[in-house]
Amino acid sequence: MAKKSKIARNQQRAVLVEKYAERRAELKAIIKDLNTSFDEKIAARDALNKLPKDSSRVRLRNRDSLNGRPRGYVGLAGLSRVTFRKLAHKGELPGITKSSW
Repeated sequence: MAKKSKIARNQQRAVLVEKYAERRAELKAIIKDLNTSFDEKIAARDALNKLPKDSSRVRLRNRDSLNGRPRGYVGLAGLSRVTFRKLAHKGELPGITKSSW
C-alpha cells in the first residue's frame, strides 16, 4: 500500500487541476493564437506561470484505486498489475478471463 500522504497529495492535485483547468485553457489559447500581440502573449505567459504548479494536468499520477500503488497501472481497470492479476484470478473482474496457449 502506498503512503497515505502520497495518495492525499495526488487527490489535492486533482482538485487543483479541476479548479484551474478552464483558466489554463484560456491562457494557452491566447498564447497559441497567431492574431494576438506579442505583449498579450507575454502577459498570458506570466499569468500562466503565476498559477499553482500543481494545477497542471501533467503533475497527476495514475494510481491503483484500491491501494494507491503508482507503478504498473492498468488503465482498463484503474488498478495496478498486481491487484489486477489477483482480482482476475478470483473472478471478480467481469469480462476478464485467464488466457492460456
